[in-house]
Amino acid sequence: MCLSQTVSFIGGGALLAGGAYSAGKALQINPRYLPAALMPMLAGVQQFFEGHVWMGLNRNDPSMISWAALSFIFFSWLAWPVLVPLLAWILEPDARRKRIMLAFAFIGAVLGLVMFFPYVWYPDWLTVRIARHSLAYGDRMLTDSFMPREITYFIYLAIIITPPLISSHYHMRMFGLTLIGIVLTTYFLLYYAYISFFCFLAAAGTIHLIYIILGDKCCIKYCPTPIPGGHYEER
Repeated sequence: MCLSQTVSFIGGGALLAGGAYSAGKALQINPRYLPAALMPMLAGVQQFFEGHVWMGLNRNDPSMISWAALSFIFFSWLAWPVLVPLLAWILEPDARRKRIMLAFAFIGAVLGLVMFFPYVWYPDWLTVRIARHSLAYGDRMLTDSFMPREITYFIYLAIIITPPLISSHYHMRMFGLTLIGIVLTTYFLLYYAYISFFCFLAAAGTIHLIYIILGDKCCIKYCPTPIPGGHYEER
């Protein structure tokens, strides 16, 4: 995670263990929960890569910094904006909302490919430094040439946050609010290392998904009758 090499590896291991346990429970409840269980596991892998970024900085090893930072950014730009809409889509019972969520996943994939692959072709676009005992990723973006970066970030965050917020399931909407809280915390308190801190807090936020799975909070197994407005009254 953004705080130190040790914290990155410990946090990554904890998320992998929690995700694996929730995946086992998902198989017992309903396999449709598996994408939600995958998120903490992938967040754990991402934190392992950030641990290697710390290791590369501590060893002054540019090669390790380069491949570890690129792997970390892969999850930030490509995995998150695709998988969050997809997990909401898989859990969603309403056909109209499912179509919207799938559209968000497609847009997330396009944006992710546009944002990530230039770093493969131009590795010098991605830099890492230590700022206030945290990792600050400095980067050029392909979209910088034709629109303000703030708009790029707004589109990215909208892709991640909107699908859970429009879910029929109460607890998925609460997960969307969790993501909003993460964004606001990062923007107002931790902007000096915003990419690292956002991913750190988002990784912690996947614990909310583990809670949803273990309690079958989306009521996949025994789903009640929808209340007015198309939402579900859940436990």
